[in-house]
Amino acid sequence: MTTLDRLDAEIIGQLEQGGRTGIAQLASDLGVSRNTIQARMRRLEESGVLRGFRPELDLAAIGLPVQAHISLEVDQRGIPEIIEALDEVPEVLEARTQAGREDLVVLVASSSVSDIQRIAIDLVNIPGVRHTDTTLIVNTVVRYRVWPLLDRLTSAKGWGRSTPPPR
Repeated sequence: MTTLDRLDAEIIGQLEQGGRTGIAQLASDLGVSRNTIQARMRRLEESGVLRGFRPELDLAAIGLPVQAHISLEVDQRGIPEIIEALDEVPEVLEARTQAGREDLVVLVASSSVSDIQRIAIDLVNIPGVRHTDTTLIVNTVVRYRVWPLLDRLTSAKGWGRSTPPPR
């Protein structure tokens, strides 16, 4: 486990708000040297805290205005094969195992509600899938974010290694 200090949290928060922010801009915004930012980012990447920089897409803008969560009840022994099969379905944006009645929850995107139905049928036909339950997403009201949580977790921590906070 990697322990984050306030500077780490500030760097991640800045990247979350504008993923294309450069090293020099981060250093200027946070009042530290470029070398400090580079070293921190390298440490965060090497420790697996930062796992990449991905674009955030407006799916409706590219013709995929309908998203749904499809929960799967599966034969537990077949989970590895089911995961492999899900990885082959282009409309699957994300799949997570979960505790509860359903074993997996799958986020899918499509051009229409009727196509979501087709995807659900395709998923229930995967060997080992017993049942699906589809929930259409009406609107995303809070996007995936980590800054509020990191802010709370690190607000009492210093900036580490005597790095002063920005003024």
